[in-house]
Amino acid sequence: MTEDAGPYPRTNRRARVVKPLDPARLEELALHYVARFATTAKGLERYCRRKLRERGWNDDEPQPDIAALVERFVRSGYVNDEEYARVRQGGLLRRGYGARRIHAALDAAGVAPDDRHEVADGEARQAALRLARKRRFGPFGPDGVPPGDRALREKQIAAMIRAGHPLDSARELVDAADRQSALAWAGMMDEDF
Repeated sequence: MTEDAGPYPRTNRRARVVKPLDPARLEELALHYVARFATTAKGLERYCRRKLRERGWNDDEPQPDIAALVERFVRSGYVNDEEYARVRQGGLLRRGYGARRIHAALDAAGVAPDDRHEVADGEARQAALRLARKRRFGPFGPDGVPPGDRALREKQIAAMIRAGHPLDSARELVDAADRQSALAWAGMMDEDF
């Protein structure tokens, strides 16, 4: 190796030239995207706009109507915001997130409030219980929260709040006397969990 070659030898490869998009290629990219990823109408629109910025548009063609493309995908059933919201909400609940965090995730995805389902109180409590058990909060810790350890209690409550649970639910769960009372608070039995 010569001194000026640096740590990697040079190759004779040329940079790949990306052709500007045309209507057929934009639709092909959009179709490939919705086939691979669950998305919303707003998510598909963002993707198409990003591809236009990255690759440009063929000057021989009229400017694309991205809104019409997205609407066509919605009518065809390739994109369904209500179904996306249902699946995403269920996944976040199973991971232990609360209603506030779920609404934030759906807002970020561009799901309209009309396409969402409200989180039931029982579902929210079970999600809080899952998070507490997974993170070993309150009675699910090795020794529970010792009565004098205020800093640990506040840290656990803060984590529950960041996960989207209300303050009163976080306090109730972290301060539960034992596992059975925490399960009873969530309306669950040991064999359910």
